[in-house]
Amino acid sequence: MAPPQGQMRPGRQLAVLGLVFVVLYLLVFFSGGAKGGWQDRLEPRLGLDLIGGTRLTLEATNSLDGKPPTAANLEEARQIIESRVNAYGVAEAEVVTEGNRNIVISLPGENRDLTNVGNPAELRFRKVLKATDGSGATAAPAPSPSASATPAPSGSATPAPSGSAAPKASGGAKATASPSAGGQGGMAPTPSASAAAPTPSASASAAPAPSASAEPVPQSIEQQRKAIEQKVGPAAWAAASGLKAPADLTSDPSLAEKLKPFSTLSPQEIAVLPVEMQFNVPTISCAQLDTRPAASIKDEKQKAVSCEAGAKYLLDVAKVLGTDVSDANAVLDQTSSWVVSLKFTGKGQEKWTALTRESYNNEGQACDQTALGQDGKCRVAVVLDNEIVSSPEIQGVLTGDSQITGSFNNKSANALASQLRYGALPVTFVPQEQQNVTATLGSSHLQAGLLAAGIGMLLVIIYSFFYYRLLGSVIFLSLVLSGLLVFGALVVLGRSIGFTLTLAGIAGMIVSLGVAADSFVIYFERLKDEIREGRSPRSAVPRAWVRARRTIISANAITLMSAVVLYLVSVGAVKGFAFALGLATVLDLVVVFLFRHPIMTMFARTRAFLSPRVSGLGRALPARSAEQGTARNPRVKEA
Repeated sequence: MAPPQGQMRPGRQLAVLGLVFVVLYLLVFFSGGAKGGWQDRLEPRLGLDLIGGTRLTLEATNSLDGKPPTAANLEEARQIIESRVNAYGVAEAEVVTEGNRNIVISLPGENRDLTNVGNPAELRFRKVLKATDGSGATAAPAPSPSASATPAPSGSATPAPSGSAAPKASGGAKATASPSAGGQGGMAPTPSASAAAPTPSASASAAPAPSASAEPVPQSIEQQRKAIEQKVGPAAWAAASGLKAPADLTSDPSLAEKLKPFSTLSPQEIAVLPVEMQFNVPTISCAQLDTRPAASIKDEKQKAVSCEAGAKYLLDVAKVLGTDVSDANAVLDQTSSWVVSLKFTGKGQEKWTALTRESYNNEGQACDQTALGQDGKCRVAVVLDNEIVSSPEIQGVLTGDSQITGSFNNKSANALASQLRYGALPVTFVPQEQQNVTATLGSSHLQAGLLAAGIGMLLVIIYSFFYYRLLGSVIFLSLVLSGLLVFGALVVLGRSIGFTLTLAGIAGMIVSLGVAADSFVIYFERLKDEIREGRSPRSAVPRAWVRARRTIISANAITLMSAVVLYLVSVGAVKGFAFALGLATVLDLVVVFLFRHPIMTMFARTRAFLSPRVSGLGRALPARSAEQGTARNPRVKEA
């Protein structure tokens, strides 16, 4: 083996290690998220089994038939929910299925906000066909000769007031909607649309019209509708079924009394009514529509009714879906407002372009005057689950990506982008129970584990000083520095990517200590071999390092690859174990190169290192001295 090239300068490696410590602990004390006193800033983010946390139970439901989901759909939903809660890093969330309906979510920290975790996140782009008042008033306001819209200025446009078409009848309800932020790339701000007066409604004695839905209605839905018919009464049901447009209660005061029972229906009952009935009955308010069960308007092949700022909209079938979106990200627009940027798939882009074209041209005059924007163009509602996020007027044919605008902040925009990015849930969930859980059992396990780890470390240190003497101090200082690096990294990663330390993570770090101890043994025993071969301690240190370095790197690389594979294929606590093992292994390599080898080079230049009793090389140094004495006096007396 050729001697190592050049003379090593250990001061440089130690200076680099010192710089690493300074930068790391500056991040610990002053990086984003560092709050409170010095002690508070040194606290890592602890897991559910160490400090307790929040547990939420979600029950899978089907608002139509009530049947339990399939096992495949429930498992897919579990994976999507787990991806959502872990969107910002290794959060150590526990997401498990329970029975054939429930999913249980456990997160570290008490009183966590889990309200949006189980949202279906069904994204639909629907054209607004009609608009009417959604206040649920039993009497309509006095008719006005014409409807007008005067939207407030927005970030992308400052429209002037303009008149809209005259109403079709002498009386009607005026529906208003506040403008939303202007869309990008051809989307105008949502105008304060005024609903033109509806056509006269059918009289109370009119025969009921067939069901508004052209699709076959499941038997369970028909049964629920019959129950609702009995609840509101035959007269109210017949009057509602006969409506062809939003009812004009001013022209027929008796109709208001007949339709009044619909205002007492629950949101669950409202959800099963025919779409046209939900829109045309004025006593069905936006308060009822907004609280319908999740996925009430999930079917993209059916028209739907939803509300925005107190106005009730009749929406077309969905022609662009969330599955047509390939990526979603929260960004700041030109007005420094948070929006969700959407990137469409190839086919999704074609669908989006076709939808904006027919909306811009109002093909077939599908959009009623009540639903047109300020410039007389159709509006497209961005519907997430049952809620309209925004409904901008389409001002041109859009051939590129788009944005969802609304009253977003950083947190809400990122939450929506995360839901869209990981996909919609195949199952509809209803939150059943959210509670705080304690960590009594985990705390006792932690105390026992730390006690065992402390005893083990103490025995290792005692043995190191007994067997290696001065070299034992190298082992002790290396373990201390490695522990400080790991601790600082835990605090910083907990703030930046949400890494949570659990009992499994602590176990991973204790396992990594075994790898570190192996590297000490490899280096020091290689050093002894070099001295036994006749080299001086000072020359043996660099030679032993060159030969031991490959073995140390190989051993740590194998451990690191095992941790990576385990992290990729595992879930829950095992993933945290793998992450902690890999992190500790990488930081141990940093200590090996920037501290252990440089400090050994410095020790080799001291007199204490040449003393067999002090250096810990007692057996190797006498053997070398005996060999040198034999070489100096080759004559041997014969007996």
